[in-house]
Amino acid sequence: MARARMGIEMQKHSLIAVAVALLAAGCTLAPHYERPAAPVTATFPTGGVYDQQPGATGGRSASGQAAADIGWRNFFVDPRLQQLIEIALKNNRDLRVSVLNMQASAAQYRIVRAGLFPTLNAAASQSRSRTPKDLTATGITITNTYSVGLNASWEIDFFGRVQSLKDQALATYLGTAQARKAAEISLVSQVANQYMTVLELDDLLKVTQNTLVTAQESYRITKLQFDNGTGSELDLRQSQTVVETASANLQSQMRLRAQADNALVLLIGEPLPADLSPGLPLSDQSLLTDIPAGLPSDLLTRRPDIMEAEENLLAANANIGAARAAFFPKVTLTGSAGTLSPTLGGLFKPGSAAWSFAPSITLPIFEGGQNIANLNLANIEKNVQIATYEKAIQTAFREVADGLAARGTYDEQIAALERDVAAEQRRLDLSTLRYKNGVDSYLSVLTAQTALYVAQQALVTARMERLQNLVTLYQALGGGWIEHNGDQPRPADAPVDYGAASAPVAASAATAG
Repeated sequence: MARARMGIEMQKHSLIAVAVALLAAGCTLAPHYERPAAPVTATFPTGGVYDQQPGATGGRSASGQAAADIGWRNFFVDPRLQQLIEIALKNNRDLRVSVLNMQASAAQYRIVRAGLFPTLNAAASQSRSRTPKDLTATGITITNTYSVGLNASWEIDFFGRVQSLKDQALATYLGTAQARKAAEISLVSQVANQYMTVLELDDLLKVTQNTLVTAQESYRITKLQFDNGTGSELDLRQSQTVVETASANLQSQMRLRAQADNALVLLIGEPLPADLSPGLPLSDQSLLTDIPAGLPSDLLTRRPDIMEAEENLLAANANIGAARAAFFPKVTLTGSAGTLSPTLGGLFKPGSAAWSFAPSITLPIFEGGQNIANLNLANIEKNVQIATYEKAIQTAFREVADGLAARGTYDEQIAALERDVAAEQRRLDLSTLRYKNGVDSYLSVLTAQTALYVAQQALVTARMERLQNLVTLYQALGGGWIEHNGDQPRPADAPVDYGAASAPVAASAATAG
């Protein structure tokens, strides 16, 4: 009885040990993950230019919506720009590369995840060998062996090595999905900014062409006076300088305008369609100017580049678990079942069944310091990713703060430049009048004409920079991912084409895992 009871107790302990081992198989040795504290202040800068934020303009308001909740079709009202963005999202090659990188990471994740499951292969073989006659007991020197069966192998992941590798691959995949999302948001901003540059150059060309026409007329008059002996050569040459300067600027701006179109073509991924909708001039671009900045902590969920950095940090954290597991035994179960026969025809006859079961355990004893070095490397790589994550937050904070500072100053700057242009125009009119009446020299007309030209160019450039700042701030706050207000945000690994309805790869992969 005592021996029987002892046997029962030993069986109970064995079952408990097996149960514990099986439970342990679902765990990993990765460190507990804690998100690093944001290395920025709790609020964006205030005071000075930051308190001069504009309200809604042109009757359009963000109505308190965050940038991430505002569709790009609602932020941009120019139908031509909307069409260009739509084309770019379908054709841009950089965006295609980011999507392909995401798909490659998804495939890599599925490869690593497959290591959690047993492998099963069908195998058939035939071997023929010769043994010296004096070494055989039967006198048969040539033997044949035919086999058909199934081979199975499974690494029991007691210490979570494969699970950690799977977690690392999944985090890497999710990071590439966020990188793809960041690329799409950036593309929307790039197309809009390049479009604003094209509009700026259109306005600069108009200013230069008008200046050139005026200068040519002035040069014609001064040359006529010089030819008739009533004007000096000094006035003639001063008038000529304005004509030549405007002519040179016109050629430069025409070159920049053509190159701006080329840059836009590269962004949208195809030649500019002939049936593009009519666009709005630079002065009529009514962008939302009152998008709230929110708090810096909001950027953690709005900015895909920050989320990408955190996924990379999670991948590095999981890699530590795999490096730790390398110090522990590796248990592998292998087995086969099938038939063996010395003749091909006897493979499936009664009595030919054969099987083998070969569990193995490998315990590292001496690796020349390789496992220790791998663990040190994994910890260093995690520290690198922590610094990268913190830098991503700091960069995002700086971009938003810069955008807010600019948004608080451009309106006043443009208003001052508009007054300057009006004053310079009046100065030119008066100088021309005084010159015609013989009160002043032509130098005053030349100076006024040049000053007006410079002021007009500065006004056009400031208007373009204001619009580009609003676009960049919209992107910095996480805007540009959804198409219309109220749209359900797509997963980061959603299809590129709008309206496509295929299940995201990561979601299905994570569910299966």
